[in-house]
Amino acid sequence: MAYRCVSSHFNVVSPRVLRYFIVMAEQTKTDGKTAVYEDFSEPELFRVVLLNDDFTTKDFVVAVLIAIFHKKQEEAVVIMEDVHRKGRGVVGTYTHDIAATRCLQVHEAARSSGFPLRCVMEPV
Repeated sequence: MAYRCVSSHFNVVSPRVLRYFIVMAEQTKTDGKTAVYEDFSEPELFRVVLLNDDFTTKDFVVAVLIAIFHKKQEEAVVIMEDVHRKGRGVVGTYTHDIAATRCLQVHEAARSSGFPLRCVMEPV
């Protein structure tokens, strides 16, 4: 069974999003006219970090930061220098689904280009 979203921007709702709405529906009470949410929590955030290696070129890291993380050239260069000098560079903070997707995109881009660049998620 495929779950379709009404919005034209999304075709399929992820299982994690679907679980969220099911939980929220279970926590909803009605007094006849108004729905009251019992509990609402912000989504957990994760820090996305690029890790240094001896083979991935600086130009490739900058290109990944621009293409996948939508960073401007100047910011991408600063993050790349952190990765090069400190061994790791924080790219940004995202919700779990976005962080996981971006890390997967980094790994796929690196693999297809023959680089061992690694990207990890850390809870904030």
